[in-house]
Amino acid sequence: MIAGSTVCDTLLKIVILWGSAAMHIPDNFLSTPVWATLDAVSVPAVALMVRRAGRELEDTRIPLLGVMGAFVFAAQMINFPVGAGTSGHLVGGALLACTLGPAPAALVLTAIIAIQAFVFQDGGVLALGANVFNMAIAGVLAGYLPFHLWGATHRKVAIFTGAFLSVLVSASLALSELLISGVAMPRPLILVSMGLFAVSAAIEGAITISVVQAIEKLSPGFVQKPDRSSGHALAAMSGVAVILALLGFLMASSAPDGIQRLGGQLRLSSKSSFHAPMPDYSVVSFDSAWVRRASAGLAGLLLVYGVCLAVGRMMGRHRNA
Repeated sequence: MIAGSTVCDTLLKIVILWGSAAMHIPDNFLSTPVWATLDAVSVPAVALMVRRAGRELEDTRIPLLGVMGAFVFAAQMINFPVGAGTSGHLVGGALLACTLGPAPAALVLTAIIAIQAFVFQDGGVLALGANVFNMAIAGVLAGYLPFHLWGATHRKVAIFTGAFLSVLVSASLALSELLISGVAMPRPLILVSMGLFAVSAAIEGAITISVVQAIEKLSPGFVQKPDRSSGHALAAMSGVAVILALLGFLMASSAPDGIQRLGGQLRLSSKSSFHAPMPDYSVVSFDSAWVRRASAGLAGLLLVYGVCLAVGRMMGRHRNA
């Protein structure tokens, strides 16, 4: 028999984990064997994606890597409330997979996650392999599968299902890694957490469909075969990304994401020996709070765009050589 206080505490942890679905895991949350194993697995997985993307990505589509990467980075900065004092944000794995293909999408999301960890201290450096594996590898592949199978005949259903699966798979992996690392939850209530993960995944699906529909109003057929000739859509996405980077935090939820809230409940320290130059998406040298956040957002936007574009061009040159 579980005591009432224990049940309440456990339910709170489940809701917190729901909000943390596919969010960035900080350092010190995972045990050393777990994060070390995932670091070791993610390195060859990303290398495989680099080789495949280099073979598949056409030169005319290389600029898309920068634009899509910048858009997803900016969108991830906007946290929305999910209940119990926690927040979540768009992951974007399915959106990237449907527009770029799975291998380029995995590279773009890997670049975003790495920049967030090293520049903004959003997600752990030691846990980088776990976050990359959960979101950029498993999440992207899960998000692309329905689109690959049904995209030609049931495009909207495929996109929604892909976004749903991408978050559900990523969240389940994150939950499993936390449990393996010793974050205890009563076994009977694990199923409840999976139901809550499904709700979060449905939100991702709804957002992804809305973004795709908005893009295709400007450039019909963008999702099936986007290229740099889709000028209106790319210009719009670039503009929205800049607006989100400069002003998005003003409408974002101030509540911590689920992983951070869980750490507080369990008294886990997310402090890392690594000190990022712009922690918490803020340039500390400015006095104005708006300038601190806006300058960090714009810097991150340009950095993600530049890194994704540079990687794409290097792959193009290597293939052509």
